Amino acid sequence: MDFKHMHSVKLNDGHFMPVIGFGTYAPEEVPKSKAKEATKVAIDVGYRHIDSAYFYQNEKEVGEAIREKIADGTVKREDIFYTTKLWTTFLRPEMVRPALERSLKNLQLDYVDLFLIHFPVGMKAGEDLLPKDANGKIILEIVDICDTWNALEKCKDAGLTKSIGVSNFNHKQLEMILNKPGLKYKPVCNQVECHPYLNQSKLMEFCKSKDIVIVAYSALVSHRDVNWIDKDSPYLLEEPILKAIAKKHSRTPGQVALRYHLQRGLVVLAKSFNEKRIKENFQVFDFQLSPDDMKAIDGLNRNFRYVKIEFAIDHPYYPYSEEY
Repeated sequence: MDFKHMHSVKLNDGHFMPVIGFGTYAPEEVPKSKAKEATKVAIDVGYRHIDSAYFYQNEKEVGEAIREKIADGTVKREDIFYTTKLWTTFLRPEMVRPALERSLKNLQLDYVDLFLIHFPVGMKAGEDLLPKDANGKIILEIVDICDTWNALEKCKDAGLTKSIGVSNFNHKQLEMILNKPGLKYKPVCNQVECHPYLNQSKLMEFCKSKDIVIVAYSALVSHRDVNWIDKDSPYLLEEPILKAIAKKHSRTPGQVALRYHLQRGLVVLAKSFNEKRIKENFQVFDFQLSPDDMKAIDGLNRNFRYVKIEFAIDHPYYPYSEEY
């Protein structure tokens, strides 16, 4: 097995996804140039899986980073696995391909490796990222996710993306797509919040049975964007059990939390714009957690969700009302 595939998982469509990805989301107050610098550092460190989204509003900068690293000979385009996501104001089928084409234009790339439906809940179609009514309430819209999925399949057929998948879907929403008449391609993955306080074991079993990979985001919950996360939420990396296991292995609690996911067979995203941390988060292949360590971390699960997206709670496709 060559190095490229050594730390990768084979997707149900035959493509390979590196098991650790570099997350590029940052709160609004962080300058977009930071995403470019951090992505270049990440590629130098060894990351080959870059995760972004139209919603992050930094694809221009992330694309520049990738192209500069190709230009200086560090990587070839085919070495990079790049993910973008369809924002929820573009779920109407006729808006899907133009949305992907816009991301490609921002990135200055010919194709992406993975295109995901970012969230199953539609918002009012149009240019506003978070469309609000006169009272400041977000305007939701119902779009059949199976119709959206058809449009993603066409993007794959057109060669604009190698693989297609979903994010923040529960098992019932995955079933809707899997049981769709005339399904051409299954989702290759479901990207969801996942960490020791929310270990997603039921969703994981379900996805495994359908050959769908789980990609864990907010794996360290170290970026606490007040727009999305309650300020009183617990600090995962202060968890005494993680700290004790980290000490035993001479590692950081973050490295232990990432390693935990890798040993469960998940793909994990690590997000940091700090050079030291970007390097640290990638150093997870040279140590092993024992079965007892894994069991202790499993025991931390309390189904605690940091990112609740409460404004969408009344929408029929709100994903978190289900247990998994």
